[in-house]
Amino acid sequence: MAKRETRSLTVVKKQQLTPNMLRITLGGEELENFPQDQDGGYIKLLLETDKGSLKRSYTIRAFRSESLELDVDFVLHGENGHAGPASEWASKVTIGDHVNLTGPGPVKRISTTEDWYFIAGDMTALPAISVNLEAMPRDAKGYAIIEIIEDADKQKFNSPEGIEIRWVINPHPELANSILPDALKVLPWLEGKPNVWLACEFSGMKQLRDYFKKENNVSKNEIYISSYWKIGDTDEGHKKAKALDKALNILD
Repeated sequence: MAKRETRSLTVVKKQQLTPNMLRITLGGEELENFPQDQDGGYIKLLLETDKGSLKRSYTIRAFRSESLELDVDFVLHGENGHAGPASEWASKVTIGDHVNLTGPGPVKRISTTEDWYFIAGDMTALPAISVNLEAMPRDAKGYAIIEIIEDADKQKFNSPEGIEIRWVINPHPELANSILPDALKVLPWLEGKPNVWLACEFSGMKQLRDYFKKENNVSKNEIYISSYWKIGDTDEGHKKAKALDKALNILD
């Protein structure tokens, strides 16, 4: 596999979207050859923090080729009420600061070929969920269940009228398991074949994988499911847990 290009960009804008979500806009001439139609895909940011150099994956919320600007959204709420190193970097970075990134990686959007749709995730997945909802057919029907930290974290997006959006509040996601499983399991199962897109915390992901695959027989061709983080673990620890999970043949 060819090594992805590293780009050196500049912070050109910071916008507080909600109390716990911050948007950072990166810009620069090195975005001139950035590929189109990558919203919802991911990049890896190479961050210099008080704890040293970090590499973290983040969703591309939007890329504007005409202005050479790339939007990346950060969840600011962290472990025990304190921001993790990447969120802390986002809080402290200022206009004009430089950051390197690699990518983009593959775009994992929901399929648009099934009868109805089930989208779910926590705030770490909200940028990708937003892209999915805005790209869906206008006659799409189904559910979007989104876990947020507080009511003020709700966002507006141009989603199909037939997608019922439900917000669930978990004020301490870093201390308690995701409440997504309970919120999803009470929803009526619609007629026809669903397509599922799901991303959240590791333990919640495992519960929901069982719910969709084992209890409702959703095939692997009709589901994208991923964990973006793991309670009480570092990014590196989360990666090891995912690798072990796959090695135990839980992922099929």
